[in-house]
Amino acid sequence: MNSERPLIAVVGSLHYDIMLRTPYLPRLGETLMGSAWGWKAGGKGGNQATAAARHGGNVAMIGALGADDFAVKLRHGLRSAGVGLGHVRTVETGSGMSVAMVEAGGDYSAVVVTGANASIDADQIAGAAELLREAKVLVLQNEIGEAANSAAARIVKAAGGRVVLNAAPARTLGRELAGNVDVLLVNAIEAEMLGAGPVDSLVSASAAARYLQTVAPSVVVTAGAQGVAFCLSGDSGSLAAHPVAQAQTHGAGDVFVGALAARLAADDGLPTALAYANAAAALHVGADEAKRALIGRADVRAFLGKSAGPIA
Repeated sequence: MNSERPLIAVVGSLHYDIMLRTPYLPRLGETLMGSAWGWKAGGKGGNQATAAARHGGNVAMIGALGADDFAVKLRHGLRSAGVGLGHVRTVETGSGMSVAMVEAGGDYSAVVVTGANASIDADQIAGAAELLREAKVLVLQNEIGEAANSAAARIVKAAGGRVVLNAAPARTLGRELAGNVDVLLVNAIEAEMLGAGPVDSLVSASAAARYLQTVAPSVVVTAGAQGVAFCLSGDSGSLAAHPVAQAQTHGAGDVFVGALAARLAADDGLPTALAYANAAAALHVGADEAKRALIGRADVRAFLGKSAGPIA
């Protein structure tokens, strides 16, 4: 890590993802012949930390892994991206993992086994308090327990940092955590599960963002191929998604969150950071798996220079 740059702390999950390529998603009870399989580093925490680092952030990860081969590969991937691992501990439980089925059109379904991630608790957060006090931006998700999220958010807010919660998967937020969140980020399904109603357009995404301001002062609702809407005190708007041929959507949301965190840490205002994150996600979904790790700030800047439109 480069201590001269503002610190982004990510508290969250680390998973070993097994990816299956299928012509379509199977029905209950159906045996379906796939075309290929592979693995990738995953977990929303790890994915978002990696994306933030690739887009210029100085990132430290707080998490847990098992003492297994999955952990060796996951640590290598994070380290290669430039993510600090001083607070990723090893526990006896096996590493978290998932199996994702990706259909020909790019959509996917996944099953996640929490594993070592369940051990992340308030005690581990307390052990990382010194690091957290240095964080300009804290990134959280709901793939770990709320007690750990709340403890981390409390430390960062008390030190003057900014807390970004990607509330995925959706669950009711406790009062303490909600009270320390600066930016709430959800997708269409999560927004609906939190009571904002169906989201199927930028208009309904904007309405959902306004509704969810009862939870956090700034709200971002991503609406897939439609784009992204936001609402914050005195300002609101939306961005259409960039057209992408043959989109592969797996991981796009985590790239969006990581890129957004990198720009917030660099002092971009939320609308500007969202425009960057929207473009980073578009480049991700339009690229082959092997090329995704190479996408960084220069690529996004070039893309924005050619195709970005104004915020509505």
